[in-house]
Amino acid sequence: MKLKVTLITLSTLLFINNVFAEDLNGQACNKLLASGDAIAALDYAQKMLQANSQDKDALLCQGRSFFAKDDLNKALASFKLAEKNAKDSLDSTVSLFLIANTYKALEQHEVALAQYQLAIKQARLANNKALERMAYNAMGDIHHGNKQLSLALDAYLLGHKLAANDNERGESCEKVALTYHGLNQHDLALEFQIKAYLLHDAVGTLDQYAHSSIELGRYYAMVKNYANAEKTLNKIIQFAKEQGGAYYQAKASSVLATVKFANGDKLAAKALIEQAKSIAKANRDSALEEEIAKETKGLL
Repeated sequence: MKLKVTLITLSTLLFINNVFAEDLNGQACNKLLASGDAIAALDYAQKMLQANSQDKDALLCQGRSFFAKDDLNKALASFKLAEKNAKDSLDSTVSLFLIANTYKALEQHEVALAQYQLAIKQARLANNKALERMAYNAMGDIHHGNKQLSLALDAYLLGHKLAANDNERGESCEKVALTYHGLNQHDLALEFQIKAYLLHDAVGTLDQYAHSSIELGRYYAMVKNYANAEKTLNKIIQFAKEQGGAYYQAKASSVLATVKFANGDKLAAKALIEQAKSIAKANRDSALEEEIAKETKGLL
């Protein structure tokens, strides 16, 4: 399965759940939301608010329920009320972070960036490096999406310094590598991607390991280290075959085709493209077919 980036990630949701775990009512509402039942969570939150209209836990759960239902304006209103009823800097950090996420989802990027900055200030007061790191990464994602790569790099590097474990370091290294790649600083992209690969190999999911392997192969090719590029990509192709990962097998094959082409082996490149296309077609994955076409455009 492909990795998917969401505005409120599961890790964010779990972290915020833990922050308020001591409140049994809030915890129950959060569990409903975490189970995917946004309607039940919303109903529960609204019952809590009937008892206390200023209950910040209920307001947060209500807002996240609205967010899950894509009712972003109501989510924003709930998060703002929660922030007004914050009892301390940690409460404010969580509320401001969710406000920023919602503005980001509304594509009001300048407002979102300002709210993330406010969240960072409160996170520092609360000595909460986890939320500070997530805010920096979210800011980097906005800048990266807007092609403001130097600003993205600054934010990602600040987030990287706050990483508390190898999972977080692996995530940060990959973001930094991608940004250096976009800036055509391929030696630095390779340096950080090697770090990401090693970290994901040690503690990451299969998806993270496979994705980091493909990008490592790509970055080796960018510095014309074709031998290591081929070795890395062939390894992940074989791994994907053994694990039944058709997407990664096809994706790695298409990247390997670009390496073969760059190294002068056009026949091998053609065979790999056809192989990748056949896998995508067999799995009826039109999105993958588009990725392969984009990856190999102009090779044949």
